[in-house]
Amino acid sequence: MTSFDPATFATTLATIGVVILAASLLSGVVEKRAVPPVAVFLLLGLAIGPMGLGLLDVGLASPALAIIATLSLTLVLFTDALTIDGKEVIRNLRLAVLVLGPGTLLTTTLVGFAAWWLLDLSPALAAILGAALASTDPVMMRTLLRRPGIPGSARIALGVESGLNDVVVLPIVLVAIVWLGPTPPTLATVGLVGLNVFLLGPAVGALIGFVAVRLLVSVRQRYGVRRDYESLYVVGVAFAAYAAAEALHASGFMAAFAAGLAVALLDVELCDCFHDYGEATSEMFLLFAFVAVGTSLIWTGLEVVSAPVLAFAAVALFGRSLVLWIALRGQIEPEARRYVVWFGPRALSSLLLVLLPFFAGVDRAAELFPVVALVVLLSVVVHGAMVMVWHGRLVHAVTSGGRGDRALVTSGELITMEEYRALVQQQQPIRILDVRSAGSYRGADLQATGAVRIPPDRAVESAAEQALPKHDWLVAYCA
Repeated sequence: MTSFDPATFATTLATIGVVILAASLLSGVVEKRAVPPVAVFLLLGLAIGPMGLGLLDVGLASPALAIIATLSLTLVLFTDALTIDGKEVIRNLRLAVLVLGPGTLLTTTLVGFAAWWLLDLSPALAAILGAALASTDPVMMRTLLRRPGIPGSARIALGVESGLNDVVVLPIVLVAIVWLGPTPPTLATVGLVGLNVFLLGPAVGALIGFVAVRLLVSVRQRYGVRRDYESLYVVGVAFAAYAAAEALHASGFMAAFAAGLAVALLDVELCDCFHDYGEATSEMFLLFAFVAVGTSLIWTGLEVVSAPVLAFAAVALFGRSLVLWIALRGQIEPEARRYVVWFGPRALSSLLLVLLPFFAGVDRAAELFPVVALVVLLSVVVHGAMVMVWHGRLVHAVTSGGRGDRALVTSGELITMEEYRALVQQQQPIRILDVRSAGSYRGADLQATGAVRIPPDRAVESAAEQALPKHDWLVAYCA
């Protein structure tokens, strides 16, 4: 039994504290300058790791790595599913199928074949590498999707890809792990794994998600639920789904995704904090995971640089672009197609997926991680630079219009006056919300024409009382 080490525990807590403080303090800079948060926290990991201050070193054999990876992947899958707009996916079903079919499965096949040919891996190990590197990273994807000016079809395609492709590639990894087990798999073994991965895990997760939301709504209607506790509830749903499935020897990861999807499809009016806290918690875990792998693990990718590995990395980075360039031809407008084709970042999702066979004790699984680490490092540089360049172009395009309201463009969540006027000209349904504080509201002489008063301290209740349409544009102002 491993003894409790107070110094290690204190260092770990200090690291978590640093991550939370740094994430909070740097959030504005990262948002405004479009700096990839992945790069920031990898460098933070380097600073506190063995090559820096020596405060923390998370290696492949570290027990903490398995815990961090499991929690992170569970929350990634759950929140990815939670943010899916089912109606939007149905309206753009053809685009979603193209992105997840050719975009993910053909990319997996192409990268897997390159791994088998260039890296001399077995077909099953190559399949794991192909699946892991076909996964696009949600954190880096959100950095782009929050930017103003992204074409609508590109936003939909990239959102569907980042939200759903993990659950497409995860079963490939899980089945390959069984195939690489100590004994040759039988037909019955493969069938049982398929049952647990594709049926039992999702069924357990969907049930947990359904019951959890119905229970929350019932208690809230009868007794009320504090908003801060409702925001915590989302984390409980994710972990409960994972634990319940694992207790039944099913896939906890598939269960977590199914639970999030069930919550999303129920279309129940939930507090915004339910979604926002889940996404914020997930992102915080991911950033902590970036710091952990940034201490030493991610840099092992630089140790395997060779001609075959660099050739493979090129296929892993740009194979998806080739596949989607062909698949999306004539399906969306050229500008949107360029965004979708050239922005497919690989980061923590790929690292988490390739760690699963290592945790399962698969032979040679440790050899896969440095290769994925190299691709992730290259992706952070290439795709991170793309976001910064595109951000600069978008801001220039808006600010060069010569209007006095250009200073409003500081976040992808803000709408400019030009964008508002464009919605009006298109005759889109718009509701103006006055969300000023009580003091500002009482002391003001002016109010936007037709604005609906929504007190910020009870926004959800006020919106429900006034029956604001769910599918209208809601434009809020507070100054």
